[in-house]
Amino acid sequence: MNDPKPTESGQAPAHVKHPQTIRSFVRRAGRTTTGQTKALQELGPKYIVPFTESAVDFDAIFGRHAPVIFEIGFGMGETTARIAQTRPDDNFFACEVHEPGVGALLKRIGDEGIENIRIVSHDAVEVLERMIPKNRLAGVHIYFPDPWHKKKHNKRRLIQPPFIAKLIQHIEPGGYLHCATDWAPYAEQMLDVLGAEPLLINDSQRPDGYADKPSYRPLTKFENRGLKLGHGVWDLVFRRR
Repeated sequence: MNDPKPTESGQAPAHVKHPQTIRSFVRRAGRTTTGQTKALQELGPKYIVPFTESAVDFDAIFGRHAPVIFEIGFGMGETTARIAQTRPDDNFFACEVHEPGVGALLKRIGDEGIENIRIVSHDAVEVLERMIPKNRLAGVHIYFPDPWHKKKHNKRRLIQPPFIAKLIQHIEPGGYLHCATDWAPYAEQMLDVLGAEPLLINDSQRPDGYADKPSYRPLTKFENRGLKLGHGVWDLVFRRR
């Protein structure tokens, strides 16, 4: 999701007309490069955490005790890598199902010597429900989830009340949720959904309720291109009571 792409995140595959459960992704075709494949083979065993039905021990998988940030859908990993480097005292548990994206982030980890990222390649909703203990996350990042532009597909969007109700159970009191989108109607929906959740407080002091872009979130090449074309980007930062 960090690096915008056509079908990154949603609630169910496009052919499902009436999704019964929340899903955080849509499967996409894509070619894994030689470098990504090599990274998957050589670095995967160390940095990829297999999906399990039981809660993970974050101190064990990272080899230290530190605040944990859960990222849902990191695309090709550019933003994830840069934030992890900017915030070396935090641990980043990053979720992405697209194999080229996982390979790309692993390659960055290897090339740049990043040690505070671990990857789980599985549906983020199931990861949240099965692997992450309650009140354990210091923060959650959801950047540029699929906006599902057509009105009839809006129900597939990830940021909806049932999902947020699940998500906040895993954020510690005082922890934050940071969302970003470049689609105005989705930004409005995010603001409405997050603002209606009684356990969340909007960090923004702006009249419109949106946040200034936090310094730790870099601009991706896609975002820079959009800004030059006059497209907007909206950040939202809420904290758990």
